Amino acid sequence: MTPLEMTFLVCLFVIGYAYLGFPLLTFLRSLVVRKTFQCEEITPAVSLIICCYNEEAGIEEKMKNVLELDYPAEKLQVLVASDGSTDRTNEIVAGYQNNQIKLLKLPRAGKARSLNAAVHQANGDILVFSDANSMYAADSIRELVKPFADLSIGGVAGNQVYSKNYDDGAAASGEQSYWNFDRWMKIWQSRSGHAISATGAIYAIRRFLFQPVPEGVTDDFVTSTRVIAQGYRLIFNPQAICREPAAGAAKAELGRKTRVTTRGLRAVWCMRTLLNPFKYGFYSFQLFSHKLLRRLVVLPILALGIITPLLWNLGWIYQAATILEILFIGLAVAGCVASMTGRKPPKLMSIPFYFCMINVAVLMAIMNLLRGHQVTLWNPHRGGLTTPTS
Repeated sequence: MTPLEMTFLVCLFVIGYAYLGFPLLTFLRSLVVRKTFQCEEITPAVSLIICCYNEEAGIEEKMKNVLELDYPAEKLQVLVASDGSTDRTNEIVAGYQNNQIKLLKLPRAGKARSLNAAVHQANGDILVFSDANSMYAADSIRELVKPFADLSIGGVAGNQVYSKNYDDGAAASGEQSYWNFDRWMKIWQSRSGHAISATGAIYAIRRFLFQPVPEGVTDDFVTSTRVIAQGYRLIFNPQAICREPAAGAAKAELGRKTRVTTRGLRAVWCMRTLLNPFKYGFYSFQLFSHKLLRRLVVLPILALGIITPLLWNLGWIYQAATILEILFIGLAVAGCVASMTGRKPPKLMSIPFYFCMINVAVLMAIMNLLRGHQVTLWNPHRGGLTTPTS
């Protein structure tokens, strides 16, 4: 076997494990290892924290959504941390201020500092974190706090689902497919131990487990995984539902994914102590496979793309692999073209397009890390879009 053939097999194995082997292993483990927890109808004091920047287009809808939550008003504190908003966000939120809802007008400093400032003023035993464009089901808070009846539970990840999006393009369709799959992964992980992490749209932790969030990382990942680092369980409750619009235009979505991945890789480094299997067991294996290997798998993908055509003359297997690569890239390009022209492509195109876009974002994120670039501020352009600011 030639060195190129050996490299081909190694790359194929790594890619296959990252996308197929690890999910299958997670599912099988959930059938064998079961770790139950207690749920009860409880109503602890809750602080709902919403960080925002220039959200005038949707913040009123969010405020109305908060008022519709089915949770005792005397037990629910709402803190809206405005990170130096320059539009009408502060004015709109101020119109809803009362004994329950409080606006925090903060200087522009980034989401991490806004979160830290808001938590400093929180008085609830349970902290719930939400995005400004996340619309909660009426019973979401009740569902989030149920597992806290079990003293071993330190954090609960909610279920982010997508409402009808604005452009319904290839990026949106691909992202919806990804999150549908990720939802099942969290269910399997929770059954046998810990969910990997929470999404910032909807999750809750015990107040005493919160630690200040450092800059330049994904705050939801760091905050939720610190629950595990402190010896508590992080689980997923699919009944705690919020809705968000899916991805928007491909170009802006690429920028958002690059920002998220840059912060995400820095967050894994920040929480690298969790990669110690002697202390955190199978969770360390999950974290490495899901948050590190699956992102860096773009490197063997690139290597495979270069090597496979070079092996064309060594057999039909390599010829078939080359043809499949060309076909996959062609479908991704077709999905990109459809997205740019405002048409909704079929999943046969949108999934390859989203896959390629994600991996391009990872490459850009790796470049950011190598040159020391840090993303600390964010500029939301709703419809699922966010552009990075350093």
